[in-house]
Amino acid sequence: MGPSAPGQMAAETPLRRQLAGAEPARPTALDALREAQRTFQAGRRVDMQGLARKLGVDRATLYRWVGTREELLAEVLWNLMATTVQRLREASPPGARPVAADIVTGAARAAMSNLGMQRFLEREGDLALRLLTTKASEFQQRLIQLIAGVVDDDRRHGHLHSSVPAADLPYVLVRIMESYVYLSLITGDEPDAARAASVIHALLPAR
Repeated sequence: MGPSAPGQMAAETPLRRQLAGAEPARPTALDALREAQRTFQAGRRVDMQGLARKLGVDRATLYRWVGTREELLAEVLWNLMATTVQRLREASPPGARPVAADIVTGAARAAMSNLGMQRFLEREGDLALRLLTTKASEFQQRLIQLIAGVVDDDRRHGHLHSSVPAADLPYVLVRIMESYVYLSLITGDEPDAARAASVIHALLPAR
C-alpha cells in the first residue's frame, strides 16, 4: 500500500479514535487477568459473573478468554508467584554470595503474608490445595522449574552445598514451601515463615 496523496488524510483507525478519546478501549483477556488479580489481592472472591460485568462483556466471552474459573485462578496465583520470585531475584543478584535460600524463603514469606492468599485458603482451602499442589493445574510444575533456575544460579557460582541430590532439590524445596505456607490446612497451625526459613536454609547451607 503506497503513501497517502498530498493533502489526503490517513484513514482514521479505532486506535486513533481511542487515543483521541472518541472511542472507549475494548477490554481484552489481559484486562480480565489484571482485574481478577486486583480482586484476589484485595481478599475478595473472584466471581466470573461479576468479573464479566466489571469488564462489560458477556460470560461466554470471558470464558473464551480465560477458560474456567479454576484456570483463571491458577493463572492469577502463578502470576503473583512469578512476579514475587522475579522481584526477589532482582534484589539479590547471584555471584558474590548464595541467594537461593533467601529467595525461596522470601517467596514463602510473601505467600503467607498475602491477603488474597490468606482469604483464598480460608474460603476455598480444598480448591487452593488442588490448584497449587496437584496436577489439576500447572502451578506446581511451573514453580518447580522456576525454583530450579534459582538453584542453578547458585550452582553456577559455586555456592550450592546441599546434600540433597541436585535433580530432586527444586521439588523438595517447593514441597517444603507448601508444607509451611498451607500449614493451617494441613495441621491447623498458623503458617510460620521462621520455621520455613530454618528448614530451607538447612537444605541450602551457605559456606
